[in-house]
Amino acid sequence: MNTPTSPYFVVLISANSEWRFALDILKPDQVLPSPLGDNFLASIQDDDVVFFHSGWGKTRSAAATQYVIDHWQPKLVINLGTCGGLEGHAVLGETLLVTDTVMYDVYERMGDSHRAIDFYRAKLDTEWIGSLLPQNTRRSPLASADQDIDFQNFSVLTKDFDVPAADWESAAIAWVLNANRVNGLILRGVSDIITRTGSETDNNHALWHMRAKGVIQKLFNDLPFYLKKFSTL
Repeated sequence: MNTPTSPYFVVLISANSEWRFALDILKPDQVLPSPLGDNFLASIQDDDVVFFHSGWGKTRSAAATQYVIDHWQPKLVINLGTCGGLEGHAVLGETLLVTDTVMYDVYERMGDSHRAIDFYRAKLDTEWIGSLLPQNTRRSPLASADQDIDFQNFSVLTKDFDVPAADWESAAIAWVLNANRVNGLILRGVSDIITRTGSETDNNHALWHMRAKGVIQKLFNDLPFYLKKFSTL
């Protein structure tokens, strides 16, 4: 099955393990290479959807997002993945429907640091989804950086940036979507919890891997809900 020239939807999957979970769930007949990530076409109910391995980190994510926009001109770009939640602000296993993003590893020391951070902030329109969301899902801002959450940044994230969770990719994806004026949807499931004194998945990839598999399965279960909502606009 070849990918269509203009799919209505493209789904970006970031982390390598998350991509393998996607392959296990959808079992595509053919996976095609590209300069910025493998991809395949799958039918989700009545919709043909391109799934694209956009890779981990802000650089790869930004490049892959621009690539899929230029290559396919989709009406909606979706990113599915995991995030780390901050104790008391996020709940293990919940899904965050991302409304705003910020890059918390932007440091400007020669000028106005707040202005530099604000330059890479992005907002995503989620009003078209309505108020009734899939179970255990809520709207939320999210932060991104090229690192797992350091527990020493707990107060920075919760107080300075007012976010309940963070990941590696969402802010870069959202910024590129906004720059291109392309509709975007980011859904991140909380796979691990960071406290003020440590993270349960530091040096414990096996725990994250087990949790992430359940997160990706839930996101795939919920995906048809969002596709139907967007298709009826």
